[in-house]
Amino acid sequence: MAVRASAEKRDRQPSLDALSGLVAADLARVNELVLARMQSPVALIPQLAGHIIAAGGKRLRPMLTLATARLCGYRGERHLALAAAVEFIHTATLLHDDVVDTSNLRRGLATANAVWGNKPSVLVGDFLFSRAFQLMVEDGSIKVLDILSRAAATIAEGEVMQLVTSNDIATTEAQYLEVINAKTAALFAAASRIGAVLGERKESEEKALDFYGRNLGIAFQLVDDMLDYSARQAELGKAVGDDFRDGKITLPVVLALRAADSDERQFWRRTLEDEDQRDGDLEQAIALMQRHGTLTATLERARFYAETAKGALGIFHDGPERRALDEVIDFCLERGY
Repeated sequence: MAVRASAEKRDRQPSLDALSGLVAADLARVNELVLARMQSPVALIPQLAGHIIAAGGKRLRPMLTLATARLCGYRGERHLALAAAVEFIHTATLLHDDVVDTSNLRRGLATANAVWGNKPSVLVGDFLFSRAFQLMVEDGSIKVLDILSRAAATIAEGEVMQLVTSNDIATTEAQYLEVINAKTAALFAAASRIGAVLGERKESEEKALDFYGRNLGIAFQLVDDMLDYSARQAELGKAVGDDFRDGKITLPVVLALRAADSDERQFWRRTLEDEDQRDGDLEQAIALMQRHGTLTATLERARFYAETAKGALGIFHDGPERRALDEVIDFCLERGY
């Protein structure tokens, strides 16, 4: 019987179902709070904010807050408002990112900037950041405010670092990792850590959940960056090659440049640094990555960070919360296969 259960577990595709099921009731209340707090007498604000929030998304970051609070034995209600704050920070960064990247599509739907233009998108992003900070202040914990405000600042730094490295083929793997650690992993880490703060757990458990979220976030972004050069990307509602067209220096490119001969290096310089892209260049870029195995290598690095995230959960007792948080790691990794 145990052998059969183990085989079923191996055969089952990882998903967010266990996590979603655990926090379903809380997440419904978080969604209600998000909808209530995005309201404004300025009609364009809820229209535009509602567009991106209704576009879906897995609500992964607020679910991490809800689940880690449960993992740490918290049974109050503060986690609801803080999960909403996390979602507002994330949504604000999406609005700003789409403007910076001149994106027209997100999860298969038109982006807010494509519908309303850049200026309203930036300003409504600012509004959502403000709502997040109002929720933090209402919570009253200086420690929580410190964790989330530092994460918000770090995300902005990461986005600026990405602008600086864009179109620069001299970007190193270390610089790339610094960017994704800031722009993606920081919010995963903060969203996870505040669960331990709410549960009043010791510093080692706070740090473990921070480490879990940070490594999960890095693995998540590595898979995303690999998928931009994969046919699987179309299934996620994004065009293949957006990063290439934007001149973003992600890990698949960094590794391809490391292995490039002089002709290949000239190709990358023309397409990314000089922004001289022609028909067939994306296909050529993907062919070079496949030749040098850089997409597979990117996934292998993602697997390393995923395993590191799993290890961070080791200090917590086994139970449904820990198992659900563990499966989140497998889910994020599985998207690349």
